[in-house]
Amino acid sequence: MKKILITGGAGFIGSHVVRRFVTQYPNYQIFNLDALTYAGNLENIADVDKSPNYTFIKGDIVDADFITDLFQQHQFDGVLHLAAESHVDRSITDPLAFVKTNVIGTMNLLNAAKTIWKDNFEGKRFYHISTDEVYGSLGAEGLFTETTAYDPNSPYSASKASSDHFVRAYGETYGLPYVITNCSNNYGPNHFPEKLVPLFIHNIINNKPLPVYGDGKYTRDWLYVIDHAIAIDLVFHEGKNHETYNIGGFNEWQNIDLVKLLCRQMDTKLGRAAGESEKLITYVKDRPGHDLRYAIDASKINKELGWKPSVTFEQGLEKTIEWYLANEEWLRNVTSGDYQTYYQKQYL
Repeated sequence: MKKILITGGAGFIGSHVVRRFVTQYPNYQIFNLDALTYAGNLENIADVDKSPNYTFIKGDIVDADFITDLFQQHQFDGVLHLAAESHVDRSITDPLAFVKTNVIGTMNLLNAAKTIWKDNFEGKRFYHISTDEVYGSLGAEGLFTETTAYDPNSPYSASKASSDHFVRAYGETYGLPYVITNCSNNYGPNHFPEKLVPLFIHNIINNKPLPVYGDGKYTRDWLYVIDHAIAIDLVFHEGKNHETYNIGGFNEWQNIDLVKLLCRQMDTKLGRAAGESEKLITYVKDRPGHDLRYAIDASKINKELGWKPSVTFEQGLEKTIEWYLANEEWLRNVTSGDYQTYYQKQYL
């Protein structure tokens, strides 16, 4: 039975990865390590809590001794490293927190893997999940490829770029078997409502303003989170060691166009008059270092592993809205902070 450590498995993307691995691979023992900071929510994966091949561990990747002991105790065969501070606005306010988690935390995992696996790397894999933001900003044309030079512009993207470099360095210096993926903006169920899509769904439900940065013409590529989990599964099992794969949704949208589409779909779902939610759009002062455009060329993962998105953005957004409307209690618990009591109820 393979033992797989998934870090950040109570977070947004991590919870979907945990669910997929627990349900798809009953012969794997899945260990979910999460510090349960504000974005970690065990309600996200309550449906697999009792699965015989699932174990939750509360802990922080910043604690080097704890991480080494964990590797020594469980002798993991693989690591899927998703734990990260990821909100750009928070990184502007508190950049050191991003260095601690994203850089030092990744280093602790790398050191533990190197120490415990020693020189016997057969059957082992360290999978580091990163972001397209490490590549910086694009103009009106072009796409990020796996060979695009790094050019991070925020404390968040700088910390992720640093962690990517360390993973590659451990591969070159120590022979550590790794793969890296850089993904575009994710959206979908269980997303903490500080990011654009879940925040605006919540605000529309409650008739609150929809704050759009600058002129709203910033462009992002959007990836449905369940499609991302499927891609992660493929790369973990079939990707080549020491390779990078970009994962994108083939869905470029300017922020303002996305928001207007979201408003139209919400008006339909809520039975409101057409154009009602658009009245909530409020333009606000731009944030520092705001990248103009991200766009990913995901042809490598498509050609080598046969992956492509299963839904268009319009379809994925509709599924996302339907999930939030069907799970308003989850949304209330998250926005009120009540979700943080789940750990005490389940594990203490």
